[in-house]
Amino acid sequence: MIFTVTFNPSLDYIIGLDTFQEGAVNRSQWEHIFPGGKGINVSMVLKNLGVRNVALGFLGGFTGKEIQRMVNDFGCYTDFVKIKSGISRINVKIKSDKESEINGQGPSITKKEIKELFEKLDLIKSQDILVLAGSIPGTLPENTYENIMKHLEDRKIKIVVDATGELLLKVVKYKPFLIKPNKQELSEIFGVTVKNREDVILYAKRLQEIGAKNVLVSMAGEGAILIDENDNIHEMKAPTGLVKNSVGAGDSMVAGFIAGYLLNNDFEEAFRMGVATGSASAFSENLATQTEVLELLSILPKKEK
Repeated sequence: MIFTVTFNPSLDYIIGLDTFQEGAVNRSQWEHIFPGGKGINVSMVLKNLGVRNVALGFLGGFTGKEIQRMVNDFGCYTDFVKIKSGISRINVKIKSDKESEINGQGPSITKKEIKELFEKLDLIKSQDILVLAGSIPGTLPENTYENIMKHLEDRKIKIVVDATGELLLKVVKYKPFLIKPNKQELSEIFGVTVKNREDVILYAKRLQEIGAKNVLVSMAGEGAILIDENDNIHEMKAPTGLVKNSVGAGDSMVAGFIAGYLLNNDFEEAFRMGVATGSASAFSENLATQTEVLELLSILPKKEK
């Protein structure tokens, strides 16, 4: 079974208008509301790919109820911790001649509610996959990722971490099965400017030396590079297409990698599926569907064996 954790889910309220005038009344031309959060995105894409999974995390208030309703209506299984105080955040995204975002802070989470999440994590079995994705809200301890991975350290659970900066760097010592930094995040982690494939490979291998088993680096339109635990380097250029939505593309790549790996434990197949799924979401207004992924997968080059 696959489990995803989203620590700070949201309702994403997306507004479209031709021009946005600061300090004036603006009227939207279209609006959409989606459940948001990196782990939730991974769960929804996995569902689209036919992979059963359970979404975990914290939800609160009327917004939390709506997030759960929407995720359940999508067809995903959920087992969220219901917090007693506050509401899950609302993120406002304005799409106009320029894009702007206002992200909510999220609710306060008590020690008792954190303990309840750990009790749910204790039900995860050996060889299951756990995805920890996204930032830690200010109301949680900064070492929450570390605490979870240390707690599960000896249980042979495959842990996937999609986080940034120090949050990612501090958990690599717990030997996550997969991490997925992008090129910019590699630069930030090591305090350098990662310019080309040689730099990507160099610093991805450094993350392996620290402890990560497999390092998948997304490079937007340039494609992606995977250094697998057998020290094989997999490279692929991004397929050609019109980018309509970059939100969720990285999460989709993670979901695609997991779905591909589950087919026969093959890293090359997982890599191809990850690239196809991330690109399919980027080329769509919504998260990638199985049909869109398979169409792109059919045109991606296969590595000769």
